[in-house]
Amino acid sequence: MAWDIFEALGDVLNGVDLLSGSSSSSARLNFNDKTSKKKKSKYVTEKVSVGLIAVAGVLLFFVFKDPLPAENYTQTLIVASLIGAAISGILFFLLNLMELYYFKNFFKLLLFSGSVILFFIALVLCVYFKSGVFI
Repeated sequence: MAWDIFEALGDVLNGVDLLSGSSSSSARLNFNDKTSKKKKSKYVTEKVSVGLIAVAGVLLFFVFKDPLPAENYTQTLIVASLIGAAISGILFFLLNLMELYYFKNFFKLLLFSGSVILFFIALVLCVYFKSGVFI
């Protein structure tokens, strides 16, 4: 195995050039970085919110397609709503800790928060009424 001095010297010079940040290599690196990064999708908050609302609608359809038991009907709905809101609050707190709970306008905040709360309320109601454990 032959060791080529010019190849090693070229590697060293490339490393020094990379660390020094010369204009020609940094322009190449920036161009390559731009092409390798994926373009961030627009309307991510709206898409997630609509998806959560759609899933919540399906879950609520499964819950309310059959008549619910008449015993403690309103109390059950209130308790399930409070549990769903509490789970949503925990999720919002965790998103805030991870610095992901930031919105550019108030409408996006309301849309996302409302859809998450509705989703968790529907999930709790679905688990409560369809599992058969609690009835």
